Amino acid sequence: MSTEKKADFSGVSAKVDTTEQKVEKADFSGVTARVDSTEEIVGEQTYTVDKGDTLSKIAKEHYGSANAWKQIFEANRDTIEDPDRIFPGQVIKLPPKSTGA
Repeated sequence: MSTEKKADFSGVSAKVDTTEQKVEKADFSGVTARVDSTEEIVGEQTYTVDKGDTLSKIAKEHYGSANAWKQIFEANRDTIEDPDRIFPGQVIKLPPKSTGA
């Protein structure tokens, strides 16, 4: 047996609640969100040309102004070569309504 004294840890105590960092939780109680319609954002629709239709007539019906035919023509340059020559059964794109139409 050794006569060396050993350290006495009998009176030592410790307490650890958590090692996780304490962070206050974010308060989202005042946050709101609203989506009325994605139609105006996405907006593009299609229209099937009827007999007797013109781009001006379609523009007047859909945009309230016959002058909006240019918007329709620009949106359909890949399928319409001449704005005066559209055909029954032809499916065209109607771009989203703009404030200038």
